[in-house]
Amino acid sequence: MGESAIDAIKYENTTESVPLFGYELIREVLLHELLGNDTPEILYWAGKRLARKYPMDTLNEVVEFFQKSAWGDLSIVKESKNEMELELFSPIIKMRCSQNNPCTFQLEAGFIAEQIESQKEVICEAFEHPNKKKGKIHFTVKWDKKDSILP
Repeated sequence: MGESAIDAIKYENTTESVPLFGYELIREVLLHELLGNDTPEILYWAGKRLARKYPMDTLNEVVEFFQKSAWGDLSIVKESKNEMELELFSPIIKMRCSQNNPCTFQLEAGFIAEQIESQKEVICEAFEHPNKKKGKIHFTVKWDKKDSILP
């Protein structure tokens, strides 16, 4: 795991916690107020920037990061030559999906896309597919081996 990610995770053992109301207030209300209609696109690119700040060498480290950052339980559903499907779940996600308010998981999608891009050394893009009835988020990450990030 990259040095910055280790530095960030050092806070995991603190006894302080953030009330769910405060977390949701910032994520689902304030960010939308500040970013307006561009919220999903900006959050996607913000997720990519976070991934660059906290680079990880393996998908297992990404899964661990999601758990420790309270983003949820991330798991691989399947992987093929040019695509990967992942699933994200948590009680918070289930609650967020059960409400009638629009919610986005583009921050997580951008983070996943950038981590896989760095690990596979090809340009990646991630798409979110919320399953509101089950309270789970599916992500499809796509890449083309011809689109290398290396010169």
